[in-house]
Amino acid sequence: MFSYLRNIAFQLAYWATSIIVVIIALPLLLLPNRKPLMVWIRTYCRIMCFWMHALCGVRVEVRGRERIPKGPLIIAAKHQSWGDGFVMFSQFDDLAFVTGDHLEKFPLVGGILRKMGAIVVDNCGGAVARARLVDEELKKVRDQNRRILIYPEGHLSPVGHRYRYKKGVYHMYEAYQSAAVPVATNLGLCWPQQSWLLKPGVAVIEFLDPIEPGLEKQAFMERLEQAVETRSIELLGERRPHDEPLGVLLPDPGRS
Repeated sequence: MFSYLRNIAFQLAYWATSIIVVIIALPLLLLPNRKPLMVWIRTYCRIMCFWMHALCGVRVEVRGRERIPKGPLIIAAKHQSWGDGFVMFSQFDDLAFVTGDHLEKFPLVGGILRKMGAIVVDNCGGAVARARLVDEELKKVRDQNRRILIYPEGHLSPVGHRYRYKKGVYHMYEAYQSAAVPVATNLGLCWPQQSWLLKPGVAVIEFLDPIEPGLEKQAFMERLEQAVETRSIELLGERRPHDEPLGVLLPDPGRS
């Protein structure tokens, strides 16, 4: 019962904080510089990490920051939880990120995404959307010397399992001509996918050894997936599910 009440308190804090952040962010959209909005978004994400710890007992431990090279690069992360974005954005001053155009359907969010310099991909655009991503958005972000966050699976994956890694992460890595940093996590143990019930514990986000620029597609994809998936399973430790095999490749949602 106590855990249930803590989660209700977290949800109230989550939505109240989010609404306040959006309202205060609106006048920041009028400023010519993106920096004030990015500082505000980072503050928001740090507040959310605080609520996770204070209300639900989820303590985030970030490892391997010393492995992150300076300058522009690709951050390719495991995606297990709605909380992933809060943790990642709390770690960087000016992080660009790749997202589908579904977020633009939420009121006021589209304008905030554009001001943040997010790379918004047309979910129905296929090869055309990918070409636009490389030729326009990616070059613009590269010129700004920014780091880009992408979730290669494209979906929230259940703990201990994986989806097929999309080739788009390679096209970004190739076009950006910079290192890619794999990121493993076990946050899904504490905040499973889209669940509103958080479980207390230590949630680890670990930056792994960077992948140098210049690899061919197959070598890059294999190295990235091996690094992220192997370490993410290792981070489960004794809390790993024991009633099912780990590392199972799941069919993409929406496909038969």
